[in-house]
Amino acid sequence: QVQLVESGGGSVQAGGSLRLSCRASGGTISRNCMGWFRQAPGKEREGISAINSIGTTWYAASVKGRFTISRDNAENAVYLQANTLKPEDAAMYYCAAHNTYNCWDWLDPKSFPYWGQGTQVTVSS
Repeated sequence: QVQLVESGGGSVQAGGSLRLSCRASGGTISRNCMGWFRQAPGKEREGISAINSIGTTWYAASVKGRFTISRDNAENAVYLQANTLKPEDAAMYYCAAHNTYNCWDWLDPKSFPYWGQGTQVTVSS
């Protein structure tokens, strides 16, 4: 059973940056599509980025050009570099592991069976 642990969240001012990490244990994630999601209070969980097993990436329009997803299979980890943060980026951020290499349905949280506990991002204006 894959277990995911996120870290790197925090409180920053608008325009600042954070690097979120997601480390896996209990199994390798090198062949899995991995996603980053976020959920703000009162809102649905939304997919913001995904990366497949060969490094192809996808981004939601709201973060494209500001966020970068990457993976280090040797470290069994996935990262999200979040730059030029805006107050509307404030949310709990989650990483998730798909059970296949394919990310075709990456926007649907229900497609990901494995989730971390989340890391909080706060952005002040």
